[in-house]
Amino acid sequence: MKIKLFAIVAMTAFATACASTPAEVDEPIPAPRPEPVAQPAQPAGPTAGSVEHFVATAGDRVFFGYDRHDLTAEARSTLRSQAAWLNTYSDARITISGNCDERGTREYNLALGARRANAARDYLISQGVDASRITTRSFGKENPTCTESNESCWAINRNSITTITGGYTN
Repeated sequence: MKIKLFAIVAMTAFATACASTPAEVDEPIPAPRPEPVAQPAQPAGPTAGSVEHFVATAGDRVFFGYDRHDLTAEARSTLRSQAAWLNTYSDARITISGNCDERGTREYNLALGARRANAARDYLISQGVDASRITTRSFGKENPTCTESNESCWAINRNSITTITGGYTN
């Protein structure tokens, strides 16, 4: 029995001696993360003084009632914004185009479109914009924004559109 006990102890010792302990593995040290580089701030909108800036900040059109060329309160507000922009960017030149809906004769609508463009022009001049920077033209019913034949489209087409034609940055 002593031999059996001795054999068991010897085998246990031998088995324990043969068991290997895992070698310690050095964990790689993570490389330090680079600090984020601050990017220059991108402008949040159109470039100041550009055509896009004019449209975004002042608006490029005013609307008129049926067979009318007088300025509504909303039209005067838009034109005041246009005048402020134009007075800030004093090299900019503009063209104001008068437009009508499809109803009426070509000749009548050309004359009405001219009256609409001139109403917008006169208001801009009254707000301090130099008259030499403004030209007008009438498209009458020949340049519609909306081509459907219904009241909502006709209302959109009764307008004057101010376009920057020169002297701006872009």
